[in-house]
Amino acid sequence: MNGAKLREKIAFTVLGFVTLLVILPILLILYYVISRGWGAMSWEFLTQNPRNGMKEGGIFPALVGTILLVIGTMAFSLPLGILSAIYLVEYARDNLFTRMIKLSVVNLSGIPSIVYGLFGFTVFVVFLHFGASILAGSLTLAIMSLPVIITSTKEALEAVPMSYREISLSLGATRWQTIRYCVLPYAIPGILTGTVLSLSRAAGETAPILFTVAAFYLPHLPRSVFDQVMALPYHLYVISTQVPNVPEKFSFGTGLVLIALVCLMNVVSIVLRAHFRKKKQW
Repeated sequence: MNGAKLREKIAFTVLGFVTLLVILPILLILYYVISRGWGAMSWEFLTQNPRNGMKEGGIFPALVGTILLVIGTMAFSLPLGILSAIYLVEYARDNLFTRMIKLSVVNLSGIPSIVYGLFGFTVFVVFLHFGASILAGSLTLAIMSLPVIITSTKEALEAVPMSYREISLSLGATRWQTIRYCVLPYAIPGILTGTVLSLSRAAGETAPILFTVAAFYLPHLPRSVFDQVMALPYHLYVISTQVPNVPEKFSFGTGLVLIALVCLMNVVSIVLRAHFRKKKQW
């Protein structure tokens, strides 16, 4: 074996070992949560309201509340994030102002979620008088999700070759027609990836909803967007730290459901991404 092949084999071995170090803790966490929470998994656990101070019953209101918050977050953040990225990539000129905007978007993604929660509480709950509600929580999570959506959409748009735009424009298409038919169809897989990543983060956040929407104990479903809801992340925190004598399997079962919800969102994203990539071959 010559020196080049030996170095290549060593490099592959090191990379494989590092990959194993990354994957192993994740697998251990999944095993730990599943082994301790699987005993709580039942149809009643998923479809019943909590009873006896959340020591019995199920997590149905918290599950529905989390789904409603994800839908609300997507409704507010997805159109605004995609349109903002389209403007920055396709319409805005490269000057000091747009560079400052792009830098601000990147920096916003690093702000702690508790700060977004305080902002949402001040603006939506207090100033706009939405109160602690689904609307206030969804808007807060949408603002928190925007940087990831804008950044991923911008990168997906920039990855589409400039020749696609030039050919479309040379044939007489308008700028918007070029974006609509020659750019966006090829950027959709990347846009989906960023969207699901941001929504997955929103589904698992506790701090922003703590100030804006989450209820400690509310064993019924909301009737409007101005109602509070229970949510899985906050419900998990409550039954793990604030309510005594809750069976351990309920806490880990709630965590398992939250993990399964996030995984389901990612699976849907992978399927849709594969579908669109199959339809549009570069």
